[in-house]
Amino acid sequence: MKSSSIELVPENLLASHKRKLYAEDKITPEEIELVKKIKDKVQENNISLISHYYTDTKIQKITEELNGCVSDSLQMAKFGKESKSNTLVVSGVKFMGETAKILSPEKKVYMPTLEATCSLDLGCPANEFKKFCEDFPDREIVVYANTSAEVKAISDWVVTSSIALDVVDYLDSEGKKIIWGPDKHLGRYIQQKTKADMVLWDGACVVHEEFKYEGLKSLMKLHQDAKVLVHPESPHDVIDLADCVGSTSQIIDYANNSSSQKFIVATDKGIFYQLMKNNPDKEFFEAPTAGDGATCNSCSRCPWMGMNSLENLLDAVSDQGDEIYVDNEIVKKAQISLNRMVNFK
Repeated sequence: MKSSSIELVPENLLASHKRKLYAEDKITPEEIELVKKIKDKVQENNISLISHYYTDTKIQKITEELNGCVSDSLQMAKFGKESKSNTLVVSGVKFMGETAKILSPEKKVYMPTLEATCSLDLGCPANEFKKFCEDFPDREIVVYANTSAEVKAISDWVVTSSIALDVVDYLDSEGKKIIWGPDKHLGRYIQQKTKADMVLWDGACVVHEEFKYEGLKSLMKLHQDAKVLVHPESPHDVIDLADCVGSTSQIIDYANNSSSQKFIVATDKGIFYQLMKNNPDKEFFEAPTAGDGATCNSCSRCPWMGMNSLENLLDAVSDQGDEIYVDNEIVKKAQISLNRMVNFK
């Protein structure tokens, strides 16, 4: 084990986001022109923009300025379904665009790029997951939203991290046994909290799995008055150190309502825009991904979310981007599990 906390905590993570502005926040003259073109196209074509908290700061800002939706995946799904616009442009990863199309098949749904996928989606192929489920025919199939349309079509429930605990607790109270997929860390956390009978698919998020217990402990020693906010896709020993375990929206709400002035945050760094905007007088620190076993210095950025840019967003709002198509039979089947998600109280 390394003895120095500085070795365990990369130097760039020691500065808070109150003192350290992202270089990406600085907009160039070329980007100013891109933003103007995007706004013109959105207003001209009556488009609703829907963007995830993990997308680039500039995309979140333009979505807000155009009265779109910047949120977690549950609210993205609800907003898209309720939108009066006939065209949705979803900035995020592919399953988010598919969800919007399934819930509103009559609408056109575009994304800046269909190459933006998710390690959880990739790690849960529908044919393999179906075979896995066939070994447990007496169980309710509950899947995380981070899955393909085909996986959703063979599932009984779709959940996001903001409602996963409540849904599983409800099903457990009904005497249901559960198949859970694909994130094993979130599944284990839910299983621990609810005591439900769950069989877990072996999947993980490439971002959240990189947060390290030893590095986090070292950063906590440097900032002993900081609250620790952790996404439940993280490893169990990192979750055990948290003051708040929650979805992106729950992490934001906790920071907004807490009297604490310092926070260490273990989720994708795209969330810092919202945290800083809502709490300009508070300090936020990235939870370390370095330490024993780490595969990179700082992995707290989803490589696929990073594929969304102003350039390909302009393509999407100009009818030149990637349009989402989902087979009609898949739509009909997946609507059952997705509607349970958006209607769950």
